[in-house]
Amino acid sequence: MTLSELGTVPVDVTALRSVFPDHKALNDKISSLEHGKKLIRLKRGLYVASPEVTGVPVSLELLANHIYGPSYVSMESGLRYYGLIPEGVYEVRSMTLKHSRKFQNELARFEYLMCPADYFSVGIREETREGYSFWIASPEKALCDMISYSPGVRPRFKLSMRRFLEEDLRLDMDAFSRMDPAVFEECAKYGKKKQSLDSLRRLLRK
Repeated sequence: MTLSELGTVPVDVTALRSVFPDHKALNDKISSLEHGKKLIRLKRGLYVASPEVTGVPVSLELLANHIYGPSYVSMESGLRYYGLIPEGVYEVRSMTLKHSRKFQNELARFEYLMCPADYFSVGIREETREGYSFWIASPEKALCDMISYSPGVRPRFKLSMRRFLEEDLRLDMDAFSRMDPAVFEECAKYGKKKQSLDSLRRLLRK
């Protein structure tokens, strides 16, 4: 295998050793590849080949799954992935079963928020692209995560919830009208801010 064949999937030092089996000073080789912009460090011991080498754009969603897991992409990052909010997202946000963490590399900032296992498993899906797949919240779950885990966001009634969705998030309300209320119910059952999530369900079923 060559560096160009690694594609978009992150690799650790062991995988790089198989790419460069004849290099005894592997750390020096890795440093050289980083300085030459052929290899990108995601965090200590985890790398991805540069798009200039592979000819394939990196997937921030895929990288987020690998940098810290188990995790799935969600909140603003999930909503923007589905085209449900207009603003660009400058930080990839995910939910995780582990302690909350943040990582920074040359590609993006990655934030992970801890949630309970019962809640974690609700409303997530595996998205498959050419040669790789990653875990991401469904549109409904991304919205529930956004409400449940954003400090200061607590729209408890239908009117305040509509205002939050339309004015603060600028959410695509036509897409909202087609969402599955069962996901909101499951999130309210296992998650936080139950009154807010119930308002979300009632707004959808008006």
